[in-house]
Amino acid sequence: MKSVALPLIALLAFTGYTVSVMLSAEQSLIDFGISLMSRPDTAQVVIDLYLLTLAGVWMYKDARSRGQSALSVLPYLLITAVFVSIGPLLYLVVRGLRSHASGVVSSQQA
Repeated sequence: MKSVALPLIALLAFTGYTVSVMLSAEQSLIDFGISLMSRPDTAQVVIDLYLLTLAGVWMYKDARSRGQSALSVLPYLLITAVFVSIGPLLYLVVRGLRSHASGVVSSQQA
């Protein structure tokens, strides 16, 4: 139960804050979203934030499933935070090179 306490408190706090902001806002959440996406510069930031989150979660889970530490993904997450798509693409290239190299070493040992 202790592991649920902090996330629950954060969830309630953020939900309460979101509800209070939505009730006092001068425009609806849908209008706000449309205005964000109507300008290319703000749309790019919103899209980048979604991609950063999705790519970060994927890289973390992929690294863990391959037996790597969570810290092994940190350089790629930092690159993703600055250059967005370059981080996950670099991760894929390095992952592919490592897989190829381990396949070559395995076949030479046989």
